Amino acid sequence: QVQLVESGGGLVEPGGSLRLSCAASGSRFSLNAMGWYRQPPGKQREVVASIGTGGYTNYADSVKGRFTISRDNAKNTVYLQMNSLKPEDTAVYYCNAHRTGGLGRSTLDAWGQGTLVTVSS
Repeated sequence: QVQLVESGGGLVEPGGSLRLSCAASGSRFSLNAMGWYRQPPGKQREVVASIGTGGYTNYADSVKGRFTISRDNAKNTVYLQMNSLKPEDTAVYYCNAHRTGGLGRSTLDAWGQGTLVTVSS
């Protein structure tokens, strides 16, 4: 079992910055692929960024060049640094932990409760 707790959300003006944190417990963190997802008001949840066990990263086109995902395995924490925020970034942001075992089987798929980011003047 793994538990994920997000923090760092809040209200920020367009062009501002926020750093989200996701603290994990109950699992060997270094074996988990981690990701950040978001759900804007009235829309479906979408992937924002992901980072693999080897530190490789991937980003949604909408956030490339503005957001940075990172992980600190010693602290069991994944971060999302968000710069140059836009109103369309407004969403509840969720942390995800995923692990795939043999034959492509998913052995872990955990979600946090989310943290709200509001970008508005």
